[in-house]
Amino acid sequence: MSQQYSEELNNRKFVGRLIYSVLTERRCVREALKLFPDSRDKNIECAYHALVHYEADEDLRYHDFEYKEEQNDYLEFIAETLCAGKELPRNIIADYEDYYKGIATPWAKGIKGFFKEFWRFINVS
Repeated sequence: MSQQYSEELNNRKFVGRLIYSVLTERRCVREALKLFPDSRDKNIECAYHALVHYEADEDLRYHDFEYKEEQNDYLEFIAETLCAGKELPRNIIADYEDYYKGIATPWAKGIKGFFKEFWRFINVS
């Protein structure tokens, strides 16, 4: 097994556990998002944005119990799949990849981090 595959598998399992910790209210969404690994794995990116969506719908979940249950089941499915090290179904990944690119990561400290984020912000590679 290659080192890259092993790291990807470990990252998926870690993200699955993060989602479970949010669903069981042991961790808030913001805290979980900060702990996401920096990864180009579409499965992890999808899970990241599913949690962002979950946080954005907090008021809707509060007022609509059926929607809350449906969203919790959806996140539980994502967590279960990732904890098993499997790939998410293509249709779930496709739901997010058109609208979001990558995972937001904290700035690196110092002037180098500032300029890296600045150039990324103005879309210069």
